[in-house]
Amino acid sequence: MNDDGTRHPPTRDPDGIPELELSDEDIFDALKRIPGYVDITTEDFREVYHLAHRHAVDRLVGDLRASSLMRVDLTPLKPDMRMDEAARAIVRSGYKGLPVVDPGGRVIGMLTETDFLRRLQADTFLELLLRLLEDAGTMKHRCHETTVREAMTAPAMSVRLQAGFGDMVRAFRSHPGRSMPVVDEGGRLRGLLLRKDFLGGFEWGDLL
Repeated sequence: MNDDGTRHPPTRDPDGIPELELSDEDIFDALKRIPGYVDITTEDFREVYHLAHRHAVDRLVGDLRASSLMRVDLTPLKPDMRMDEAARAIVRSGYKGLPVVDPGGRVIGMLTETDFLRRLQADTFLELLLRLLEDAGTMKHRCHETTVREAMTAPAMSVRLQAGFGDMVRAFRSHPGRSMPVVDEGGRLRGLLLRKDFLGGFEWGDLL
């Protein structure tokens, strides 16, 4: 609490993880629980807490980088590919979507299963299946006549190679996708970061 009665704004470490705000009451209660006399002000206590929080964050997630978590075994899509070709490529990859790159290798979009559903005007795969059973010819025509450029999500949400924990959290929170491209400073594709790989990148139990 500030002298004017307003609350201290939540402190965030470089990785973007907010610290829990400590009130004077919290600090006085903690000091009472420590045997003996502790000569420390509330502001000194907050400073110790701040440094300890920073150290704990570094220990848990300080070494996490997109470059160490990304998948590199992928072949990106080209914007002039037809959707049926792209679908085969995505199935072969084992992923739920693939980045789309220009001739210079720069990421210009992302094509996922959701993009297929949207382009084929279906909300779910069951709905798509029913439409295929009812009118397979129309569905096939759309896939043969539509290019990846027309169906992809652009621009694609991506992260840099050296993106840290906070950067990756903010990127995944900004869109519902299961993966995102990892790019270099020139925007060229270097890998694919899967949400499940990010979540498995450290021990969540250490934070609970």
